[in-house]
Amino acid sequence: MAAAVIGIAAAATTTVVLLGDSGGPTGPRALTSDEVNRLAITRFLNYQAGGRAVTITVPNTSGGLVITGSIDYRTHTGYGVVRGTGRDTSSDGLIQWTTTTVLVHPMTDPPAAAPASPPASGWHSRPLQRSGMALDSSLAIALSLGNDRPDNAALLPQNGAAWVGQDEVHGHRTDIMRGPDADTKATTSQTVRYWIGADGTMHRVQASLASEPQPVVFDFDRRKYVPVQPVPGTTAAP
Repeated sequence: MAAAVIGIAAAATTTVVLLGDSGGPTGPRALTSDEVNRLAITRFLNYQAGGRAVTITVPNTSGGLVITGSIDYRTHTGYGVVRGTGRDTSSDGLIQWTTTTVLVHPMTDPPAAAPASPPASGWHSRPLQRSGMALDSSLAIALSLGNDRPDNAALLPQNGAAWVGQDEVHGHRTDIMRGPDADTKATTSQTVRYWIGADGTMHRVQASLASEPQPVVFDFDRRKYVPVQPVPGTTAAP
């Protein structure tokens, strides 16, 4: 799969991120060479791993959605359980998606985890909308967080990538970096931030959505990755 170099959200608004317990200044500064290299490989490491378990928290005015599942970064296919929070429970059930299609399996009482083998029937298919819908924008970003080659490290500092702060995520010490826009066509987002470990592992991503006042959050490493099986009758992309 050919992969283009990902652009930077150059118009990102400045946000001060508090440090964990390390003290020191907060706010953006230039990336060190080590930080640039870790930012450049973080999506490639997801691809090398084959897939990652992820929890996606999608904002909306009626309460939001939480997707608990896995993403296969070789086939660019996601699968999991979706639950509404607050007043939004109409989307509860199973969900599987690719870069072009969203499949939903409505359930009034979805399980804690999606079954390893998706049900053979009860699915409804629709095209993935590339803009104007918080859920679909979030699904598209989630798939774009893996790439079959590293990003161009030389271009990241030139286009505004910066260190923003430090934090601990699920027991992992991370640097927070403002970096490449995950998918501008899907979100027209202005701010994308990556929580990256010392070895380049991606532990969290936060991206602004043009359609929502609150960002979407992608949390990794909470659960073991479960390989994604396509819905019967469909074929995962190569």
